Amino acid sequence: MKAIVYRQTGPAEVLELVERAEPGPPGPGEVVVRIAVSGVNPTDWKSRSAAPGRALDVPQVPNQDGAGVVAAVGDGVEGLAPGQRVWVWDAAWQRADGTAQELVALPARQVVALPDGASFDLGAALGIPALTAHRALTCFEGAPERLAPGALAGRTALVAGGAGAVGHAAIQLAKWAGARVIATVSSDEKGALARAAGADHVVDYRAEDLVERVRALAPDGVDPIVEVNPNANAAADVRIVAPGGTIAIYADAGEDDVPIPVRPSMARNVRWQFLLTYTTTVAQKDAAVAAVAAAVADGALPVGEAAGLPLIRFPLERTADAHRAVEEGAVGKVVVDVAAR
Repeated sequence: MKAIVYRQTGPAEVLELVERAEPGPPGPGEVVVRIAVSGVNPTDWKSRSAAPGRALDVPQVPNQDGAGVVAAVGDGVEGLAPGQRVWVWDAAWQRADGTAQELVALPARQVVALPDGASFDLGAALGIPALTAHRALTCFEGAPERLAPGALAGRTALVAGGAGAVGHAAIQLAKWAGARVIATVSSDEKGALARAAGADHVVDYRAEDLVERVRALAPDGVDPIVEVNPNANAAADVRIVAPGGTIAIYADAGEDDVPIPVRPSMARNVRWQFLLTYTTTVAQKDAAVAAVAAAVADGALPVGEAAGLPLIRFPLERTADAHRAVEEGAVGKVVVDVAAR
């Protein structure tokens, strides 16, 4: 079968197209999935490029997310059967086999049914972005463990970077759960995407005063804030978050230290919640997967330009270009067609 691998860490050039053996029959509790579309996230190129030049013990197949069709199931697997359409998550987390290959064997827990009306593109765009967004929207004081329609009714959430993949999913999940959503963006183009995703209000922080505008829209403050760039936004966040509110941080700007305003945060009893979807608890991850699956079934997480998340496609042999596109900040969701379209 065809696969993309890298044998040492480094730039996108370390990725190579190879022929490798298909996985054997799935073991107990395992599922083999024939991947149709692989999703690319920042975590994929960051893992590939970490500590450049480090030789790997075994070749690594990149990419955490994907969607396709069940090829085989092992003993003890329930609810999944050959031929069933599915999406997968965290495929390459602490494993050598990601989704940039034709077949991948995974624990059944990481394989989720995909409704017939949901495309493989949508399935490949879930995983890291949607599960991260779910955790960010459920970590405030008294939050529901699992989002559902009405779970965030009466609440105003702010999503920083509303045109990004996580921002897009956060807007959609928050709206599905009944919240009012304010999104921040850096251009008219990105503003249009955030509105298409469902944001009630969009603030261009380069064209207007962010704090003044958000305070006008939400005089009592916003909670939670889904934050993509705490290094740039911490000072503003603490001025617009509701008293006792939560600022959920899921990314950084390449810097380890965040300048948190201590006294203002204390005065408002602010919670700064850092999160990484890989290391959330089993209960948190299971709740996120169940909620995302329910939102997909309700048609609440569409992708594509009309839904606020343009798709940028590459064939499997150009996975290196797909990684470069994400690394260079492509606006939209980068996907790799593993199966011929």
